[in-house]
Amino acid sequence: MKIIMLGAPGAGKGTQAKMIADQYGVPHISTGDIFRANIKNGTQLGMEAKKYMDQGLLVPDELTVKILLDRVAQADCKNGYVLDGFPRTIPQAEVLDKALGELGDKIDYAIDVDVPDENIVKRMSGRRACPACGATFHTEHVPPKQEGICDRCGKELVLRDDDKPETVQNRLKVYHDQTQPLIEFYSGKGVLKTVDGTKSMQEVFDSIAAVLGA
Repeated sequence: MKIIMLGAPGAGKGTQAKMIADQYGVPHISTGDIFRANIKNGTQLGMEAKKYMDQGLLVPDELTVKILLDRVAQADCKNGYVLDGFPRTIPQAEVLDKALGELGDKIDYAIDVDVPDENIVKRMSGRRACPACGATFHTEHVPPKQEGICDRCGKELVLRDDDKPETVQNRLKVYHDQTQPLIEFYSGKGVLKTVDGTKSMQEVFDSIAAVLGA
């Protein structure tokens, strides 16, 4: 069961990826995590990636796919995995597809957690974070006991810059330009499954479980 998670920033795909991984006993693989692990462990691929990252450059697609293939070749991936945050563009998807094909492998499902832009802007602009202890809340869904104050340490909560409506709109524009074409790409391969991401976390997961046949 090899799964790719698709969806706009703030659609909740990372949360669903973790839930799938827990439920089915497969690893949740985030490209950011693999980069960090390779750099920390000083691997050759990690050092190569670090050269780009230190210059503020994006790691080239071929190198990212090499690092990814190295990760999915590990024993814990023998029953499958959930990819979160990769591929983000058509060229990345094509490089991944070709590399998996050469190993006689392929992606089984691309799951699109579909949430309209206006819901995402509302959802993210309601998030509040504690700059002191890192706790997160939501004005609507997980409100603090006292408005604007962290339950855990009593410090004042803030709206982070990346959750501000104008920042979210910019991130959504990048998503629609670069990542949304993947929906057509995987649809053309017959592996795309779309679920309604506006429902509750559990309902979204139940929809995914139905797609995966469990």
